[in-house]
Amino acid sequence: MSPLHAQSLAELSRKLAARELSSVELSTTLLDRIAQHEQLGAFLAVDRQVTLAQARAADDRRAKGESGVLLGLPLAHKDIFVTRELPSTAASKMLEGYVSPFDATVVSRLGAGAGMVTLGKLNCDEFAMGSSNENSAYKRVLNPWDAARVPGGSSGGSAAAVAARLVPAATGTDTGGSIRQPAAFTGITGIKPTYGRCSRYGMIAFASSLDQAGPMARSAEDCALLLSAMSGFDERDATSAQRPAEDFHAAINVKREGAVPGKPLAGLRIGLPKEFFGQGLGAEVASATRAALAEFEKLGATLVDVSLPRTELSIPVYYIIAPAEASSNLSRFDGVRYGHRAAKYADLNDMYRKSRAEGFGDEVKRRIMIGAYVLSHGYYDAYYLQAQKLRRMIADDFQAAFKQCDLIAGPVTPTVAWKFGDKADPLANYLADIYTLPASLAGLPGMSVPAGLVQVDGSTLPVGLQLIGNYWQEGALLHAAHALQQATDWHARAPQGY
Repeated sequence: MSPLHAQSLAELSRKLAARELSSVELSTTLLDRIAQHEQLGAFLAVDRQVTLAQARAADDRRAKGESGVLLGLPLAHKDIFVTRELPSTAASKMLEGYVSPFDATVVSRLGAGAGMVTLGKLNCDEFAMGSSNENSAYKRVLNPWDAARVPGGSSGGSAAAVAARLVPAATGTDTGGSIRQPAAFTGITGIKPTYGRCSRYGMIAFASSLDQAGPMARSAEDCALLLSAMSGFDERDATSAQRPAEDFHAAINVKREGAVPGKPLAGLRIGLPKEFFGQGLGAEVASATRAALAEFEKLGATLVDVSLPRTELSIPVYYIIAPAEASSNLSRFDGVRYGHRAAKYADLNDMYRKSRAEGFGDEVKRRIMIGAYVLSHGYYDAYYLQAQKLRRMIADDFQAAFKQCDLIAGPVTPTVAWKFGDKADPLANYLADIYTLPASLAGLPGMSVPAGLVQVDGSTLPVGLQLIGNYWQEGALLHAAHALQQATDWHARAPQGY
């Protein structure tokens, strides 16, 4: 029998329901494991008393006859979601020590609603700005597959904690690929839902028209359980979609019309954008991606060539729109109401300058400055307005492609996880997002599914396959991913030593 830390949410849920295990026992085991692996840098805050109090409350709910598939199961939250009982810093010195008076909607739905137990807050790139987790103000996160390499970002702490079996699941956020890319780099499963599917209330904002919460776990089944609980309309979020709640766990087992034994995906058309398989795609990633696509064919799916002609434009479009929105959102951090305030200053303007200079890291400052520039008088029409027009065209490209296919597939990233310091040039980091940005700009759901392991410079490293669906088609994505994971064991592989 595998140890508790190696078991999935679904497996642990069955044990809790059968009273073979208590939430307190499970939480204690994982808290001890988190303490043993502090060198990974995945956690920014852990409070044993808070966690065990939540676990006891979950056990009490079960003792009183309450049931729930997630009741008593542990997870951890990316430190971009505010929480009442743990600090919420967005991995920035600007918010060091800040404790929110309320929980984010995603946190409350999973916690008070579904009864899950919070193990702590997870490290990330500062204000979710980055692709490597090197931008955290406190410490960098190591990739458990190779400690010399990045775990990806911005949800790097979430990805590393799940991959290292410190937690069975975690929340993440995806603005331009921040769930999918770290999931690919660490060999786990992560899904970015359709924009508006999950409430942004209580999520510390980076780019309001792009930010979206999503689950990160070891399997599509676990992600489906989490997404069912954390999604749904929230009247406190103006960008929340008025969609009825869905049972995504039920969706993964729905039998497709035309499916036959051994071919559960018969009739499914998977589009392969030619722009995703051209120059710049690493040989190892291409090989693993093709192998995963071959598995889909064995399951009955048909591969179709499609085109997303404006893929290359997604990088300049994103890095105009996202910094513009960031510069607006981060203007609230001025040292007056909350957040870091400089110890010494001459007047109000000097306090603003010093507080923001001391509180923000280099990447955050860089994006604020770019954003302020493209929104300034005389440049708004030339940059921001043009970027929004191109964003619409990128979304139209997807709709044209979906006339030929049901899902779109391809690599998540051009390469495997790189070594710390290899991409010191910010532009090199930005270019690594080429395959994840288009779906984010279009507001489409996308996910990363483990697609195998490759050998690079003596290291065994995971590769992720990206699946993209049309609006509100998370169920179809999870169904296809689950079918793949029923036929392969890539999602069950763990880093050596964990």
